[in-house]
Amino acid sequence: MSAPSETIDFTILRYTNVWEDPKVLLSAMGSQENARILSVASAGDNVLSLLTLKPALVLGVDLSLTQLYLLELKMKAIELLGRKECAAFLGFEKSTERLDVYQKMKNSLSVQAQEYFDSILLSIELGIVHSGKFEKYFQLFVNKVLPFIHSKRRVKELFLCKDETAQSKFFQAKWNSLRWRLLFKIFFSRFVMGRLGRDPEFLNEVKIPVSRFIMEKAEKQLSSVQCQTNRFLRYQLTGSFDGILPHYLQEGNYSMIKRNLDRIQIFHGSVDQALEEKGTFSGVNLSNIFEYMPFDMFEKTAMALDQGLTKGAKLCYWNLMVPRILSRVNDSFNLDDQLTEQLRLEDDGYFYGGVIAETKK
Repeated sequence: MSAPSETIDFTILRYTNVWEDPKVLLSAMGSQENARILSVASAGDNVLSLLTLKPALVLGVDLSLTQLYLLELKMKAIELLGRKECAAFLGFEKSTERLDVYQKMKNSLSVQAQEYFDSILLSIELGIVHSGKFEKYFQLFVNKVLPFIHSKRRVKELFLCKDETAQSKFFQAKWNSLRWRLLFKIFFSRFVMGRLGRDPEFLNEVKIPVSRFIMEKAEKQLSSVQCQTNRFLRYQLTGSFDGILPHYLQEGNYSMIKRNLDRIQIFHGSVDQALEEKGTFSGVNLSNIFEYMPFDMFEKTAMALDQGLTKGAKLCYWNLMVPRILSRVNDSFNLDDQLTEQLRLEDDGYFYGGVIAETKK
């Protein structure tokens, strides 16, 4: 897979958190002990989480050097810091010492990563996990749009523990106002999202009304009890994870990930290039890369995966607004309908069209 367009700016941090649910990914991967896994890096979270499967290798792949620098920073923070100190340094907990911590660790980074983070010290100071373009998009919604719709008290009430019936009634009676629907559809329209949240080029393959699609997904989530513990939704409506740590920072996972950091390798390039240069894999996390590809490029990547995966290899990826399924263009893959349906019910990434679980025949 090559970049969607040469006009895409890969020098900025687009994502400082991964917005695909790691519990769903890990379930899709099945047993991967001593195996080789390829994972799109993005903000690095799921590359780290995959270490809990005890693989021999996780290859973190990305077209963006900047995103790979972020993965490197998170790896170094985990290596050098305790769990609570790491959470505070990255921005999940309050801290006034982030710059001091960075100064002590920065010489352990690669020269290129150190130079990059030296140039964005304010982002380090504020907490790097709040500094991506996508994260700033949600912060803009929380700080500039949502106050015209709902009070902080009502937002807090949304997340209070309720049963399914009470949650649905709350959504319909107190949340789903005309103003909510109108301002939500404007802010999450193709035009606004393309310029402030993602990139217009990333929506080239989308053929459906963007705001309507996201509104329908949001309505389903907000009226469900699942929203009460959904850390993605919490950030999107409060600008904070409110102490709900990502999988890689949770007690029980952190120590295992810390011990196995040397099993991560970083690769700058496309998934196709990584498959060609790094041998075969028995598991692959493709994030939602097919969303950005013209159909002929999608077919080409399917062929590369066919050649680069072992028999029985597990594949996991997400469709957002562009429906792409590998087994429909290459009969070397088999869609696991039952597992896919189960994972979709569990997935906190409510805004996606759906997670896909497939197996290499």
